[in-house]
Amino acid sequence: MIETPFKTHGGALDAAIERYGGSRADWLDLSTGINPAPPPVPDLLPDTWSRLPERAAEQRLANAARSAYGAPAKAGIAIAPGTQALISLLPYLFEPRTVAILDPTYSEHGRAFAAAGHTPCSFSHLAAIADAATIVVVVNPNNPDGKRFARRDLLDLADRLARRGGLLVVDEAFTDPEPGLSVAQETGRDGLLVLRSFGKFFGLAGLRLGFALTTPALAASLAARLGSWAVSGPALAIGTAFLEDRALIARVRVALGIQTDTLFGVLARVGLDVVGQTQLFATVHHPFAHALHGALCRRHILTRPFGYAPEWLRFGNPGEAHQALRLERALVESFAETRQARDDPARQSS
Repeated sequence: MIETPFKTHGGALDAAIERYGGSRADWLDLSTGINPAPPPVPDLLPDTWSRLPERAAEQRLANAARSAYGAPAKAGIAIAPGTQALISLLPYLFEPRTVAILDPTYSEHGRAFAAAGHTPCSFSHLAAIADAATIVVVVNPNNPDGKRFARRDLLDLADRLARRGGLLVVDEAFTDPEPGLSVAQETGRDGLLVLRSFGKFFGLAGLRLGFALTTPALAASLAARLGSWAVSGPALAIGTAFLEDRALIARVRVALGIQTDTLFGVLARVGLDVVGQTQLFATVHHPFAHALHGALCRRHILTRPFGYAPEWLRFGNPGEAHQALRLERALVESFAETRQARDDPARQSS
C-alpha cells in the first residue's frame, strides 16, 4: 500500500493511534531521538511542588550545567523550559538579516528565524555559507543525517562571524553521548552560542529543560525574554541532581552505546542501509521508505519519515531487547508487505 505519512515530526503517537488504532500500550514509539530508558528520578522535597522556583535553585542548576558541559566561568547560561523555547526566542534578539541554516536539519530553526522576519538560506557544508549571512545555525551531530563538524572548523567560523558582529549557533542536542564534538568549552567568546538539551540524553523530554551557553550579555537577553519562573521547580531539582552526578552521566553513555549497537544489529540483519546516525537514532535509506513507515505503523511501531527525503526513515533506539526483537520481526513482515504492494497495481491505487 503506497501512502503518504501522516505527520511531520517525531513523537506524534496520538496521531498514529488515531489513524492506525490501538492504545498507547500497544505501540513501540521509535520516532524520536530520545533515550528510551531514562534513569529513575530522585525523590523531591514537597515544597519543590508548592513553592515558586527560587533564584538559589536556578543558580545551582546553572553551576551544574557549567560543570557538566565544561563551559568556562566567563560564559553566560540561560536556562529555559526546553531548547525549543530558546530556538523560538533567539531570532527576536536581532534585526532581520540573512541567516544561513544547515540543510537538511531540524526544521524549527528555519521556521523560527522566518517567523521573526529574517531571511533563511540553506547550506550543506561550511564552505557554502552565503557571504551575506551574519547568523549561521549548525546542528552537530546533525539530525537526521548524522553529519559531524570538527570543533576547529566551527570555532574558526565563530571567529569570522564575530569580527563582523555575527553569531554561530551550534545546536548540540545529540552531543551528550559524544562530548568530544562539543564546543561548549569555548563559550563566553563573542560570536558563539551553544544549545544543550537535557531531555534527549536523559530520556526526560517531558520535563522541558534546556540551556543556552553564550556571552553573559546574550544569555541575559534570552533570560529577560523568558521572564520570571520560566523553569519549574521540579525541573530545576531533577536537572541539578542529574547534571551533578558524573557517575550517572557515564552510565547513561554506556547504556546508549548498548542501545545503539542493538539497533544497528537489527538494521544490518534485515539489510537496511544506514545513511546517518548518532547514539540516539539511525536514519536509513529505502526506496519505499514511506510505504515501510506505513507497514510498521500497521504493526504499531512508529518511525520518523521525511517529506523532503522520501527514501529516508529514522529509527530511535529500542530500550529493551524484546523491543528490538519485535522491530526485527516487524521489519521482515513489512518488507514482504511493501513488495506485495509494489507488485500489485490494484493495491497501489487503494
